[in-house]
Amino acid sequence: MDKDLRVIEALLFASSEPLTTNTIRERVGDDSVDVGGLLMELQKHYEGRGVNLIEIEGSWAFRTATDLGDVLQITKEVQRKLSRAAMETLAIVAYHQPVTRAEIENIRGVATHKGTLDVLMEAEWVKPGRRRETPGRPLTWVTTTSFLDHFGLEALTELPGLDEMKASGLLDRRPAIETVPGTGELFEQDDLDEIEMELAREDDEAQDEEQILPDYEPDESDVEEDELKEEVA
Repeated sequence: MDKDLRVIEALLFASSEPLTTNTIRERVGDDSVDVGGLLMELQKHYEGRGVNLIEIEGSWAFRTATDLGDVLQITKEVQRKLSRAAMETLAIVAYHQPVTRAEIENIRGVATHKGTLDVLMEAEWVKPGRRRETPGRPLTWVTTTSFLDHFGLEALTELPGLDEMKASGLLDRRPAIETVPGTGELFEQDDLDEIEMELAREDDEAQDEEQILPDYEPDESDVEEDELKEEVA
C-alpha cells in the first residue's frame, strides 16, 4: 500500500471527528499528492467490510457498516434525555433550515424556550446560521455535521419522510399542545407530563399518610360521656 494512502488511513482512524480534505492535505504535507483520489481508493478498499469510509458534507470518517447496527448495539447511560419540545424543534430545524425562532414557534404552535435551543447547541446538533435580511435581522438556525453523523446521514437530502420520523420517535404522534378537559386551557405536552407526575406524587403521599394514621376506635369512657350528654339534652 502507498505510504501516503497509509498516512491518510491512519489520520482518519486516529481522529475523533470527521476530517476535511484540506485538513488531510495539510497533514500529509505534500501538495502534489492527489488526496481526493486516495480517499476514493481507500473508500473502495473498505467497501463491503465491517468498517466503511464515508463522506459527510465534504468531511471524511470511518464508521461501522450500517447493516451491522443490530449486532453492535450497546447500552449506555444517557446523560440528558431530550424533551419532546427539543425533539420537535430539532426536526423543524432539520426540515425547514435556515429557520428563525419565530418560525419554529409558528410551526409548533407554541412558544419555544431559549433553553430548548441551548440544549440542542450543547448536543452540537444545531448552530446559529446567517441573519435574515428582514427588519430586526433575526438569527436563523441550521443543523450541523454532528447532526448528520449522529443520525447516519451523508447529506440533508437523505432525511427520512415524516412517517419514518414518527416511527423512529423523533416526532411524537401526539399534538404539540392539548386542551385540559373542563378548563379550556392550552398546555404544552411537556407541561402536561409534569402536571400528571405531580398529581401522581400527591396521590402516593396521600396513600402513605392513610397507612401511617392508626385506625381510631373509641374507648368505653368516650361512649359513656356521649350517652350522658344525650340524657342531659
